Amino acid sequence: MEKPPSHQAVLDQVAPRLRRLRAQSGLTLAALSEATGISKSTLSRLESGQRRPSLELLLPLAGAYRVPLDDLVGAPEVGDPRVRLTPRSMSGGGTVVPLTRSPGPLQAFKMLIPDRGAEPDPRTHEGYEWLYVLDGRLRLVLAEHDLVLGPGEVAEFDTRLPHWFTSADGRPVEILSLFGRQGERMHVRAKPRQVRHPMRQEG
Repeated sequence: MEKPPSHQAVLDQVAPRLRRLRAQSGLTLAALSEATGISKSTLSRLESGQRRPSLELLLPLAGAYRVPLDDLVGAPEVGDPRVRLTPRSMSGGGTVVPLTRSPGPLQAFKMLIPDRGAEPDPRTHEGYEWLYVLDGRLRLVLAEHDLVLGPGEVAEFDTRLPHWFTSADGRPVEILSLFGRQGERMHVRAKPRQVRHPMRQEG
């Protein structure tokens, strides 16, 4: 049986992982500092291996990069092949489960969206999002558009546009989200024949 790596060997790999994640995300130290509340000097020392990583530092970094904490520390597998997904609470209500275990420009999430009320509260941020409704009815407010999507329907949009979504009928709606932080889009090999709306497509 292969001997697992020592704790020190695991910690030694954190610095290069952090450098690689920041390079892939295109973030500067200043932008990452603003997103996490960690000083630029501390972030630089973490990436160079001069600062020992701690849970207090790694948790906000995992949140900023949208990756599981295990991806930062490279926690070794212990023989159980099952992927253990960790649900997180969403701001504004709802639950999100990260589905992508490895860092990269595109990240996948499963979301459970409750009824957030009738009054939209649109937000904007960098990125590009592709939504697929798995179950329920989703109300999507996107700029001047107010759409209702059912199971099998898709919406994709630049998240710099004001957007907000909620359950359309009071029952929780389940969606699949592919999100590119720097505006990356999903590459579609086969496009649908019929398009009902430039931002809304039949799956």
